[in-house]
Amino acid sequence: MSSHPSPVTTPPLASRLAAAEAARQAKESERDRDLRPAVVSALSEAGFLRHFVPRHWSGSAGTFAEIIEAVAVVGEECPSAAWCAALLAAHGRLAAHLPQEAQEELWQESPDVSIAAAVVPPSGEVAQVPGGWRLSGRWTMASAVRHAQWVLLAAVEDATDGPRQRILAVPRADVRIHDTWRNAGLRGTGSHTLTVDCAFVPAHRAMTREDLLAGSPEPGAAHCHRVPFPLVASLLFAAPAWGAARGALRAWTAITRDRRTPDGRPALEDGTHQQVLARSSAEIDAAGLLLEAAAGRADRAADPGADPAAQVPLNLRDCAVAIDLLVTAVERLYRGAGARGQDEDGDLQRFWRDVHAVAGHGSVQLAPAAAAYAQRVMAAAAR
Repeated sequence: MSSHPSPVTTPPLASRLAAAEAARQAKESERDRDLRPAVVSALSEAGFLRHFVPRHWSGSAGTFAEIIEAVAVVGEECPSAAWCAALLAAHGRLAAHLPQEAQEELWQESPDVSIAAAVVPPSGEVAQVPGGWRLSGRWTMASAVRHAQWVLLAAVEDATDGPRQRILAVPRADVRIHDTWRNAGLRGTGSHTLTVDCAFVPAHRAMTREDLLAGSPEPGAAHCHRVPFPLVASLLFAAPAWGAARGALRAWTAITRDRRTPDGRPALEDGTHQQVLARSSAEIDAAGLLLEAAAGRADRAADPGADPAAQVPLNLRDCAVAIDLLVTAVERLYRGAGARGQDEDGDLQRFWRDVHAVAGHGSVQLAPAAAAYAQRVMAAAAR
C-alpha cells in the first residue's frame, strides 16, 4: 500500500451549506434532470462523499445517525440532492468492502471520490479471464452517474457451482451513459441507464455479494463497515423523504400563512387548517423518531454482544412505516394547500412528487418489511 496522509479528525457534515447551494440550484437541477455541478461540489465539500470512507484513507468512517439528519437537512431544500448525497455516501461504504488494492486505486489521492452504483438487482454478465473479469451488460437507474469517477456494478457469474453475484468497481471511462431519466419525482437525480461492453476488471476490483451482506470481518474495521448491508439499506433511502416532508411542511405553512377563510379570518385560525398542521407535523416528527431509532441500532450493531441480524427486521419495519407516515403527511398537506400548492413553480408540489418517488423504491415497501418482522415475532414466540 502506498503512503497516505495520516487520518485526521473530521468535522461534522456541513449539511446546511450544501443545502443552501442545493436550494439555489433546485429548479435548474429539475430542468436538467441531473444535479448541477455546483451542487455535487457542495456535497463533496460538505463531507458526504467521505462520510463512510475508511479513516486510513482520511475518510470519516462516520455514523448513521449523523448521515440521516444531514441528508434530511439537504432534503428540506432539494430532495434530489439529498437522494444523491445519501447514495454517494452509501457507495463509499460499499466500496470499503473491496480489497485494499482497489481501495488504494479509489482513495489514494483523496477520500472525496464520487462513486455511483447499480447493485440491486444485479444485471449483466461477468466471466473470469486471466487476471480478472470480463464485464458486459446494461444497468438502470444509476443516480448521479454523470458525476461519478467510479461505478459499482453487480453482475451474475455463471460459476461451476451455480450462479454467483459479484460486485465490480469500474472507472467512469469504461461506462456508457444513456439519457433515460424522465421520472415525475426526484427529477434532479440523473438516474440514467448505463452500459458496459466487454470491460476488463482486474481481480482486485471485485467482491462477492456475500462480502457486502455480512459486513467487514477485518480487525480494527470501523463500526460503519462491520454493519451488514440489509440493516441500513432502507434507512439511507428513507432519509431524503424525511427531509422532503419537512420541506413540504415549511412550504405549506408559507402558503397557508397568507390565506384567508371565506369569512376573512387567517386560515391558521380555522380548525381544519389547524388539524392539517397538527397531524402532519406530528407524523413527520414520528417518522423522524423511527428513522433515528433505526440509525441508532445500526450505530450499535458492531458493539460487543450485539446481534445485528436480529435487528434487521426492526429496521425494515421502522423505515417502511416511517415512509408510510411521511407520504400520509405530505398528501394531507398537498390537499390542504388548495390550488396554490399545485403551482408548477412552487416547492410544495415538488416535495409531493419527490416523497412519492422515494416511497416507490423497493427498499422501503411495507409488505416485505412486515413479513420479515412477523417472522421475527413468531420465532421469538416459539422459543
